[in-house]
Amino acid sequence: MEVEKDVYIKQYSSDEVDDDGRIKRTGNVVTATTHIITVVVGAGVLALAWAIAQLGWLAGISVMIIFSSISIYTYNLIADCYRYPDSVNGKRNYTYMQAVHSYLGGTMHVFCGLVQYGKLAGITVGYTITSSTSMVAIKKLICFHKNGHGAYCKFSNNPYMIGFGVLQILLSQIPNFHKLTLLSTIAAITSFGYALIGSGLSLAVVVSGKGETTHLFGTKVGPELSGEDKIWRILSALGNIALACSYATVVYDIMDTLKSYPSERIQMRKANVFGIITMTILFLLCGCFGYAAFGDHTPGNILTGFGFYEPFWLVAIGNVCIIIHMVGAYQVLAQPLFRIVEMGANMMWPRSDFINNERKHKIGSLTFNVNLFRLIWRTIFVIMATVIAMAMPFFNEFLALLGAFGFWPLIVFFPVQMHISQKQINRFSLKWCVLQLLSFVCFLISVAAAVGATHGISKNITKYKLFRYKQ
Repeated sequence: MEVEKDVYIKQYSSDEVDDDGRIKRTGNVVTATTHIITVVVGAGVLALAWAIAQLGWLAGISVMIIFSSISIYTYNLIADCYRYPDSVNGKRNYTYMQAVHSYLGGTMHVFCGLVQYGKLAGITVGYTITSSTSMVAIKKLICFHKNGHGAYCKFSNNPYMIGFGVLQILLSQIPNFHKLTLLSTIAAITSFGYALIGSGLSLAVVVSGKGETTHLFGTKVGPELSGEDKIWRILSALGNIALACSYATVVYDIMDTLKSYPSERIQMRKANVFGIITMTILFLLCGCFGYAAFGDHTPGNILTGFGFYEPFWLVAIGNVCIIIHMVGAYQVLAQPLFRIVEMGANMMWPRSDFINNERKHKIGSLTFNVNLFRLIWRTIFVIMATVIAMAMPFFNEFLALLGAFGFWPLIVFFPVQMHISQKQINRFSLKWCVLQLLSFVCFLISVAAAVGATHGISKNITKYKLFRYKQ
């Protein structure tokens, strides 16, 4: 880490850096809340109506509120562990992995890195799928509007994934997370746009009296749905909700943008509360109104699943908002992955010009730096994510698998164990037992959701030819 510190000292004067030699931070509660909303209010919010349809009113709303409450508690534990050993004056942990290493040791540090950065890579694939799905949905909307709802309007997602990938190659040259505030703000605003459009259109259906029949316990078992499939859908729905509550993969990257006074811990605790309450309100609006509008036939995504055809221009605007949000959210989630790889390369080869040298270039009045290692490796990463998305474009099941993969370890297990270590809570004391029970219950939920998502993906793969998917 000293290598990176030296680099900062060389690039900036002493009045521009914090006491640890890094560039002085200017973030606050508002910017942190913006980043949280950008990450959590993703297109997955539009899948929550489908999730509530599988769980029903009682379980669906209860699970959302319970998951949100758990998230506020555990994210506050994460905020408390930003510094070590003292949460106010201790040494900063620049990444989630560093915090786990400080409090729990090397083995847990490796496990955390595998889960965290594996999930980040997976989410970029998911966002590529989501953006292309919305692009195709716009084209289909125009086709249906011109030719009628019964017309054949199927199009390949692949050209749109490639276009999205090209754009992300360019945006991936943004050097670090600190430069993402504008992009993140635009993404956060558009996330409100499509969430409100989706819930508004659903509410209009309900108010007009055209809403479908709903049930306290969700979709009914019958000719169209076997008992076995009902169970699989419930498990997948849990995974969708779990993913929707997750920003643990970037929580320390967000904290690392906060100015040092008041303490990062205090600012992040406020941002956690504001961000998760906002998230929960939007989730309940989209999920409840969507289920009330479509009942047992709720689509996997209320804007791209063609629950709505008209007004086609408003549905199209909603999908444009999704695309813009995916552009920004991709970078908010990819930058921590870029950062950890580049920090590792810097530490292993501190004297390499290829890895460390920034070359200044000027086009007209615009001046920018180009780092060859950053240019090449980030480009390769985006290409790989795009190819994987083209090979497996299953929206709901993929979201559920990612949610299950990261929910327990990142949102519950590591925060609980770090808190126990930090506060030196005695083994088998009442608080220790309650915390371990919470962790175990969430572990069971993660396993169940992963099994359900894997089952859904395996069913789709048997019907699908690689790179030939049409929506």
